[in-house]
Amino acid sequence: MIDINIPGRGDLTIESLVIDLNGTIATDGKIPSEVKERIQLLSGSVQIYILTADTQGTAQNEIKDMRANLVRIEEEDSKKGKFEFIKGLDLEKTVAIGNGHNDQFVLKEAALGIAVLGDEGLAVSALKQADVVVKNISDALDLFLRQKRLMATLRE
Repeated sequence: MIDINIPGRGDLTIESLVIDLNGTIATDGKIPSEVKERIQLLSGSVQIYILTADTQGTAQNEIKDMRANLVRIEEEDSKKGKFEFIKGLDLEKTVAIGNGHNDQFVLKEAALGIAVLGDEGLAVSALKQADVVVKNISDALDLFLRQKRLMATLRE
């Protein structure tokens, strides 16, 4: 569990981190080693779920050495599938990270939604639902490894 006190907003307790795979932590189906390292560090404190329709077909191989739960979402209606999955978690203790149109509901419903503007872009619909926007996934994960950054961004 990660506890962060955000001045003017109160305490944020995080038990689950829900992350989109393709476009968010992976580019062209590959997860950079520095991202894997950050996820490994965070996995000691929170449950990490990596959601994917596995468009590139690389998901299982890419996360094999990571302490993260791979959740396959049907490609046909992945927006609904991701939303159904996150509803099974304690939304008040869940952070969602994504970049795509199909991430908009999870970004909105989670206690904290982080949109990533990465190499594959950022859907405007996801941007509109996020609480925070970062330039890459490493910056998103660093918000929890260096919590004063998140506090500075969200304080009232």
